[in-house]
Amino acid sequence: MKIFLVCFLACVITTAIGVLILSLLYQGHFDKSSSPSIMNPAAPGTGKDPPQGSNNSNAATEPQFFFMNQLSKSKVFAFEGGEIQWARYRNNPKDYPQEKDMQFGVSINQHQSKMTVGTLKIVSKGLRAPHWHFNANEHGFLVQGKAWIGVVDDGGNDVTTYNVTAGQVIFFPKNTLHWVKNVGDDDCLFVLFFTTHDELSTLDVDDAFYMTPEDIASRSLKPAGGVNFIRTFMKPKEDQAINLPKNLAELIQNASYVQSNSTDVWKYFYDLKGSKEFIFPGGIIQWARYRKNGAGLNETEKIYSESVNSHTDTLTLGTLRIKSNGLRRHISTQCTEMGYVISGCGQIGIVGDRPVPDFSVGIGDVFFFPIGTQHYIKSICDEDLFMILAFSTGNQLETLDMDDYFHATADHILAQLFLKKQEEFKKIPKFKEDQAVNLP
Repeated sequence: MKIFLVCFLACVITTAIGVLILSLLYQGHFDKSSSPSIMNPAAPGTGKDPPQGSNNSNAATEPQFFFMNQLSKSKVFAFEGGEIQWARYRNNPKDYPQEKDMQFGVSINQHQSKMTVGTLKIVSKGLRAPHWHFNANEHGFLVQGKAWIGVVDDGGNDVTTYNVTAGQVIFFPKNTLHWVKNVGDDDCLFVLFFTTHDELSTLDVDDAFYMTPEDIASRSLKPAGGVNFIRTFMKPKEDQAINLPKNLAELIQNASYVQSNSTDVWKYFYDLKGSKEFIFPGGIIQWARYRKNGAGLNETEKIYSESVNSHTDTLTLGTLRIKSNGLRRHISTQCTEMGYVISGCGQIGIVGDRPVPDFSVGIGDVFFFPIGTQHYIKSICDEDLFMILAFSTGNQLETLDMDDYFHATADHILAQLFLKKQEEFKKIPKFKEDQAVNLP
């Protein structure tokens, strides 16, 4: 009898423990805040559920954050000489400051956007440390300020330096050492586009130096004093990604900001602000891009065009100015598109395989349109809406406007599709002026 009771009690305890474990597993599997889907959440258009959980549960019900990032309100990574903010993908979901940041990061990754966006602010005399990117080309647009750029290419045999001012574009090929120094009195503000939808991988020169064994560094550099000289380098406690020592005046005397010869400079530089304006009824577009056979480009623009096209996975950049109540509506047929709002405010609509409510954008916001997605941008303020745009192609850009594809389709095809008489489509006029940016 005693043996029976002991066995019975053991069975009860074992069963209770088993039930408890199963209950916890069941709850964990369906608990949105701990679902494994957070490690690889889906974006609209993938046919999977959107990401769940994280720091801001309300954002999960706002689908615009799959296509929009409030970059100016995102986490600030502060350094001695400036700051960086990111709209990017992170490998670890815990690295996202907010749910909406994760939604955007996951969306650009799963749509294979080939783009990451960031803003770089450098205070006067600050230096973005010499560095390179393992997995991305970099294209930048200077919104304000004046900077001196250095690019080290061809194994250190070619060093190109040049000055840039607001409205101009810079380009750094993948795995090419480069630096950016603010040489003006005002802060520099760059909008930067990187050609990867994975987590950006970067190495600064000072980090590479401090990770190198001292005897190897000594043998490589062969300084006077040998390894003892190497040992005089003391790694700062703070990250020097944007550097500005307090004793800068003691360290540097008579710095010069040399401009290399034009042939070299134009491989990495484009005067977007000074380029041809394409004027439409509702606004203006300017381009930093590749054109077949250099069509429509001046001699310096051809150098940049060929440079961008000679590297894989580069971008087309452009500025778009939309007048108040103006509208830009089209499809990017070969690439994804991202934009950053510099001034004004707008309304964005996206027509894809899932409905997305229209949403508003303002200064400092980033927006994203997957390849083949019809979309529109409307200026809704009294002032112009002004943006820098990036397209994930280094080849000649191709887009398709709604009026273009209506006129390109036979009337009888449209009549059959829309259940309207064929002659009704004669009411859609063809304009002498391109309506890429139109006004009502």
